[in-house]
Amino acid sequence: MKLVDGEETIVLVTGSSANARAKDTPLAEWLREEIDRRGGGMAYRRAIIVQDERYVRTPAFHDHPTIAIGGPGTNDVAQHLSQILPLVIAKEERMFVQMHLDLRGYQIALWGMDADSTKSAVEAFVSEGLLDSLLTRIWPFRPTTVC
Repeated sequence: MKLVDGEETIVLVTGSSANARAKDTPLAEWLREEIDRRGGGMAYRRAIIVQDERYVRTPAFHDHPTIAIGGPGTNDVAQHLSQILPLVIAKEERMFVQMHLDLRGYQIALWGMDADSTKSAVEAFVSEGLLDSLLTRIWPFRPTTVC
């Protein structure tokens, strides 16, 4: 049974360390709930959470829309993305939202200089409408088939 779809299922990536799991996983869980709620129960329109080590070792995840949560020092995927993604939101050089939404892929890094500023980045991503912008791009309207 297929549980994820490379185009519609979003992969949320947190760091693998105990500290990252303790601080960033609750943020990822909150964001997953927001994404799943917006998916309206439609198959594959949801998010899954994986740790950075698993993401790196699983090439199939690389084709999914990806959101890395946590700083470059605690999340290897955020480390990579923070070097290549354009900055969309920054606050006092402590909180950062970086993203690239194009036909090559959807990649986002939400991070801060500490746990509180990472939380602010995740909240800003949702409250500033960037999550909705992402979902509009990857979950296009699909008419229902009438039999």
